[in-house]
Amino acid sequence: MKTSPKTLRTLALAAVATGVIVGGVVAQTQPLPAIQWDVRRLDNLDRNVRRLERAITQRNNQGVPVLVESDPELVALQGRVAIMDQRLRDMEQTVRRVNADLERLTFELDGAGGDNSALRTRLVDAEERIAALEAAKEAAEAAAREAAEFAARSPTGDAVTDLAAARALLTSDPARGRAALELVASTWADTPSGREAMWRIGDIIRAGGDQAGAVQQYAQALQGWPTEGWAGEVTLKLARGLEATNRDPQACAALGEYDRRYAASSTPALRDIAARTRVQANCR
Repeated sequence: MKTSPKTLRTLALAAVATGVIVGGVVAQTQPLPAIQWDVRRLDNLDRNVRRLERAITQRNNQGVPVLVESDPELVALQGRVAIMDQRLRDMEQTVRRVNADLERLTFELDGAGGDNSALRTRLVDAEERIAALEAAKEAAEAAAREAAEFAARSPTGDAVTDLAAARALLTSDPARGRAALELVASTWADTPSGREAMWRIGDIIRAGGDQAGAVQQYAQALQGWPTEGWAGEVTLKLARGLEATNRDPQACAALGEYDRRYAASSTPALRDIAARTRVQANCR
């Protein structure tokens, strides 16, 4: 069988490649110095390849077949390259699937993030509404308790009526009458009836010989200097109590308030008490 020159060139190059591979195997067991390729060496190699081609051509022309067997290591190398190429293609497909899955998961996560934001907003709104309802409930319960306590403290639900009942009770049962006045003073503290109950308690304390305790009750009743008809008389009681407990400067100050606020509308008897107290306290 004759072989064409092109085929002979290919076979020659394959033989040279086989020689290179064999040389590489030998190099693994016995290191060789690196070949310095230059133009002269390349020319020599090209001439040798051509001589090999001519020799193969002559043998073909003489009818001697030339058999070229593949190098087993080259065949094995080609098989491994094919396997690696297949694995590479498989890996590319796997990467494509992974990228597709990642894109899908990213889309789903974005949607889930939006849903979570909406749920979070609804949850916060619900918590605020629950807190408002709980606050309203607590306020209602506190108001109900206060109303119940107030009803327990106030027999009639009216400050004037409660005070009148307490004063009437003083004549028949002084102890219970004082307790009733104290209840009026605590229940209706910011009302004229509550302030009157305070200074009447002061009268009871003063009658028992406790001038300092009486002064405290009178001072509480006169906070803000009320304009009720009893205010001038109670101011003089405060001044006399301060003088009796050796607090003359404070007594003179109370008498000064009496002169500015209540003296003009007071009775002559009260103005006379004020004059005597001023002398006793050494007021100027």
